[in-house]
Amino acid sequence: MTDLREALATRVVVADGAMGTMLQAQDPSLDDFQQLEGCNEILNITRPDIVRSVHHEYFSVGVDCVETNTFGANLAALGEYDIPERVFELSEAGARIAREVADEFTASTGRQRWVLGSM
Repeated sequence: MTDLREALATRVVVADGAMGTMLQAQDPSLDDFQQLEGCNEILNITRPDIVRSVHHEYFSVGVDCVETNTFGANLAALGEYDIPERVFELSEAGARIAREVADEFTASTGRQRWVLGSM
């Protein structure tokens, strides 16, 4: 956290852009969504490769931070899909994927990368 605060105080820190748009651009199938069309957080479980590739694309162009694919991983949003009990599962998977990709880029470039929890 200290490194992030220092970076924010001394330079422009760039975060990623639209997660949902990037996921949809990869044309996931209804099966990928487990028949829950539009529930992007399900892709953390069914298609982590797609989620991983979005984080990879953003880090590849130089962003410092990526957001987790967890914006809709809350009781209200998942309740609309009748899966509110999956909040923890989908949130943990989204955070883990983002952290793994951030750590890979930090290790390969020597430049610290961060993960921002999307809520």
